[in-house]
This record gives sequence, structure tokens and C-alpha cells, in this order.
Amino acid sequence: MGLMTFLRNRAGYILIGAIGFAIVAFLVGDAINVGKPFWAESQKVVGSVDGEEISIDQFGPKVDQSLAQFKQQYGSSNAQMQAMAVDQVWQGEVAGVLLGKEYNRLGLTVSSDELFDLLQGKNPSPLIVQYFGNPQTGEVDRAQVIASLKQQDKNPQLKQQWDLLQNEIEKQALQKKYANLISNSIYVTTLEANDEHQNRNKLASFKYVSLDYASVPDATVKPTDADYSDYYNENKKRFENPSETRSFEYVSFSVNPTKEDSAAVKAQVDKLAADFKNAGNDSLFAAVNSDVKVPYTYMSKGKLDPAVDSVVFNLPAGSFYGPRFSGNSYKLIKVIDTRFSPDSVKASHILIDPSKLGGVDKAKKLADSLKGLVQNGASFAELAAKYSIDGSKDKGGDLGTFGRGQMVPVFEDAAFNGKAGDLKVVASQFGVHLIKIEKQVGSSKVAKLAYIEKGLVSSNKTRDAAYKKASSFMNEVKNNNFAELAQKKGYTVGVADKVTPTQGFAPGLDNPRQLIRDAYSTDKGEILKEVYQMDNAYVVARLTDIKPKGALSLEAVKKDIEPMVRNAVKAKMLLEKANKALQGAGSLEQVAQKLGRTVTPVENIVFANPILPGASQENKLVGAVFGAQPGKLSKAIDGTQGVYVFRVDGFSKPAPLANTYKQKEAMMQMAAQRSLGAAFQALQDRSEIKDNRVKFY
Repeated sequence: MGLMTFLRNRAGYILIGAIGFAIVAFLVGDAINVGKPFWAESQKVVGSVDGEEISIDQFGPKVDQSLAQFKQQYGSSNAQMQAMAVDQVWQGEVAGVLLGKEYNRLGLTVSSDELFDLLQGKNPSPLIVQYFGNPQTGEVDRAQVIASLKQQDKNPQLKQQWDLLQNEIEKQALQKKYANLISNSIYVTTLEANDEHQNRNKLASFKYVSLDYASVPDATVKPTDADYSDYYNENKKRFENPSETRSFEYVSFSVNPTKEDSAAVKAQVDKLAADFKNAGNDSLFAAVNSDVKVPYTYMSKGKLDPAVDSVVFNLPAGSFYGPRFSGNSYKLIKVIDTRFSPDSVKASHILIDPSKLGGVDKAKKLADSLKGLVQNGASFAELAAKYSIDGSKDKGGDLGTFGRGQMVPVFEDAAFNGKAGDLKVVASQFGVHLIKIEKQVGSSKVAKLAYIEKGLVSSNKTRDAAYKKASSFMNEVKNNNFAELAQKKGYTVGVADKVTPTQGFAPGLDNPRQLIRDAYSTDKGEILKEVYQMDNAYVVARLTDIKPKGALSLEAVKKDIEPMVRNAVKAKMLLEKANKALQGAGSLEQVAQKLGRTVTPVENIVFANPILPGASQENKLVGAVFGAQPGKLSKAIDGTQGVYVFRVDGFSKPAPLANTYKQKEAMMQMAAQRSLGAAFQALQDRSEIKDNRVKFY
């Protein structure tokens, strides 16, 4: 593909690639702070980083680019994908501001010589390799890069694309320098390397007796305020809320198709099938009546719903198949033709612009003339360079190898239905093409289909009835009787807990963004302001909780920590019981007998993986094991799942570390990866970041 076309088609990817690089390189994760108050900011400000505002005018187009990439990659989009696109761009914007300040502070720059080398030298940027490299060898065609750079003066659009690409190349180079600075600050001592070797290879064998917390009924345990306070104070760091969250309860009123709706759609499809069988223009009839548009061209096996694909490709031309219900829709298919066709084609073309020649007819005459010249020995590549308006002219019109579905139908038909060496003239929405079929690869059965798909949807009557129920419930419900009224009417109450402002999903809700946005402008305990329409339901909701950003109070987390506090109380009870059993006991077996428990043996446990077979991760227990003397009875240990008493049978020490350098190098690589994320988090922690995205998305 030509340079201009290459860059033009990938402008969005350059932008998205830069955002993705910043996110991956610094392991941003979900650590962006969320600020308040939302309403105190300018109406066009999506957020700010240390006072540097991010306007919706610059933010919105980038979100559109990111979302377009998701659509191209996955074929569709939904609320969750939009939330991901918004988050991706936001993280890129924050990274750009914070890292830019760091570059200036540290004096990091990209010199003109470095930039030259990255663009057209011996050490090209990964972006140059991506856009100008050979997919098979990875080698960059420097002559191609230089030729494109020279064309900038004559082509403003190409210059714009190069400016964008060069800017991102510089950003990546600066990011790499910064990453190297951090990575090179990491050092692992020989002592640390040997400790890591021991932790991963020293084996412990021991036996234990346990008293599970589950053995004490919850109903018999009544934690006091002091118990809650003790647990909260001992675990305060666990209650730092990185982002404000809100929780709500809701009732859904389904709009899924009823039996009557299903019967009505089936009757409609049956009539459609009868008309389709007798239609005079199959492609037009399918295009007008299908909910899903399938190109009227030859397609290979595997492109349709698996429920119909195999059947259809075993039918002869002229067959009719359907109605077949699968995947919540009916399929009706006419097999127009079948044949064996190449799997892929290598071709070149000369694209002629009819508007510059006075119409399609004149463009076709020129294409026919060029065809004659080629047939008489003229160079196709030289004619492409002179007459083609497509960027591929810089490569003699070469389009590379492509499969079905990659070109417009008329171009595809010409390329796949001919044979190697053919010259064909066709017109498409892009202009008039002179196509040279260079090579055809493989052969498999293809079919030309007229395809209709009709989804099983709810009737207006069903939707109106659901909306009426939802409206009636909303009019009747009060702030303090939501769950009570729902139960009285036989409705199920759903719960969405700890929802962040930019979250694109919520349990049980398929399109909750507007509901979430409104939740962030509603007071705790209030009914949200409207009946919300989801893809398959109407929803009425009530805000139940607000957890602010920062250190949460005991009252805010009391309900969440109740199971842990109850276990802490149980631990005190069971520790007392275990300590009584230890009094006068000379062996683990005697302790087990007093407690009415059995002795469980464990072999070959390593410190770095503190998981009891068939139980759970018990860090405190395993840590105590590796600090104990073999043969000695331990004191009682309160763990994650219960209280333990153990005796170490012995340790199996590993051979001395053979290659300390290699171990240190591996540990430094792992530490460097973690340090990048830690460094970026430190930049955010000392910055003032305000996030108003919930106002816009």
C-alpha cells in the first residue's frame, strides 16, 4: 500500500498507539484519582491535572478515535467499550501532562540527530517499523520513508500526517528514556538474590491441627463496638478509597419478547419467507428486509452463524434455507451460486479519478487504453506511478495479497473471478480501476447468498406495558420504602455496589451509563429522577450509599468488614481453646485428641507460595512454620480460615545458588517493571487531579 494511503488509514492508530504506550509503559491501571466537586468546574472542562485543564473539545475527538478502533477490532460497540475508550484517553491525557513535567524537570530531550535516526536511520522507531516495515522480515524500506518525507512540501495532508507521526515518535523516545532512568536505578544485592532462591526452593514438611472459624456458628458471635474499632484500627490502610463510589438498588421491568410477540414475529417471518422465495430481485429484497446487512457477494465458509453455516455450504445453487431460529433471530437464505475460488489474491491496480476526466465513461476509456499498453509490453508499474491517484502508485500499484472481504465487492469479484495475468477494468465508489491479477493462492468453495435476518424483538404493546409498570412503581415508591414496596409487589431488587463515576457496567444492567451519571448528582437515600431504559428492561433505582475518595470512616465500612470482625472474635475464642489444649501437651497428637480434631500432614511447602493443599492461602501460618524449630510444638496461630497448632518435621534445603548474576538480573527485571508503576503512582499522588468525566459520558 502507498505511503499516503498507509498514513491516512492509520492516523487514528498513531493517536491510539501513543495513548496505549503511555498506559502500558507505566502500568497506569485504575489508579487515576477522582476529584470533586463536579459542578464547580467549567462546562467544557473534562478534568485538570495540576491546574492544566483538559477540554472536551480536545478530549472528545480522541475518545471517538479510540471507540472507532474498538469497533473496527470487535465489529460493534457497547456502553462498556465506550467506558473503556473514555478511560484509555483520560489515562493518556494524565500521563501526557505528568510525564511532560518530568521530562522538563530532568532535562530529557530528543536531539535532531536522534530524531533523524528514529525516522530514517539505522535504528528506526517502532512506529516507522510498523508503518513502513516488511511484515515478514521487519526490515524498513528507507527509500520509501525518504520519498514520503520529500512529498510533504507538495501535499499538505501528508505533511499533517507526518507531523502527527513525528510527534508520537518523539513522545515514545522520551518515555523510553524516562523508563530507562527508573529501571537503571534498580539494584538487587547478592544477599537478596540468595534469600529469593531460598524462599522459592527451600521445602518445609509439617503437621497441623486446625479449628476452623466455620465450626463456630455465626449466630453465637456478637461483635462489640470495641471489636469493630480494633479491627478497623489494625487495618486502616485497607480502607483508603482511591475513587468516590456510589451504590444503588434497583428494580427491572423486563421488555423481553412475550409468547405473543414470538408468535407475531414467527408469522411475519413465515410470510417473508414465502415472498422471498418468489422475489424477482433477490439482492434488493434481502437488502430491504434484513435487519443485518450481508454483502451480496461470494463468501467463504465460516462467515455465518455456525447454526446455519455448515448447512448452507452443503446446499446446491438455487436452494432456499429457512426460516431457522438461532441466536435470537430468524435466518432466511437463498443460495444464488456456488463455485470454487482462490483463498487469496495478489494484485496491483491503477486508480483513475473520473471527476478529473469528465466522467466515468472517459475514465474507463483511459483505463482501456492503459490496458492495451500493458498488453503490448508497457510497464504496469510505470503507468501506475504516472496515472494512479492511489498511494499504491509509489509501489507500482502493488496492493499486496488480500483475502475475501478486504476489498469493495466489485473489486473483489474482478480479482477472485479472473485468473493470474488477467487485466480487468471495473468502476467502484473510489473511481475506475485497472486491475492486474498477479497471483491467486489456494482454492475453496464459496457461495453467493441472498441473506435475510430478522431479530426476535418485543412489540410496542410489551414495551408500553413494562414502562407503565415502571412508571407506576416510581410514582408510588418513597425514599424509605423502596425494598419494602418492591417485595410487596413481588419485584426483585437488584444491587449495584461501589460503582465508580466512569464505570460502563453494573450487575444485571446492560446499558447503565445514564443511570450511573445521575447517581452522581443524587443524594443518598433518594430515588433517581427518571425511569431508565436499558436494552431489555426499564429500571427504577434508589441511591443507597456514597463512599467518598480518601480514608473511609469506620461507619462507612462497618457493614463490609462485619464477616472479618466476626472471624476476629471467633479467633479469640478458638485461640483460648487451643491454648488450653496446649497446656500439658507433649505432642501434636495429644493436642488433636483434646480438641477432637485430626492431625493433617503437609509436605514440600515453599515460603513463596503459602497455600495449604485443599485449604487456602495462610501467610501467617506458613511464615511461622519457616521460623520454627523442627520437632517443637508451636503456639496457637490465628490464620485466615481458622486457628492452627503445628509441628515442623523438617526442612529440605536447596543446593546453593549456582548463578547469582542470573538470579539478580531476573529479580532486577521484575523490580523494574513494578517500579515503573510505582513511579507513575507517585507522580499522581503528589499531583492534584480533578476528574469531571461523569458530566460528559
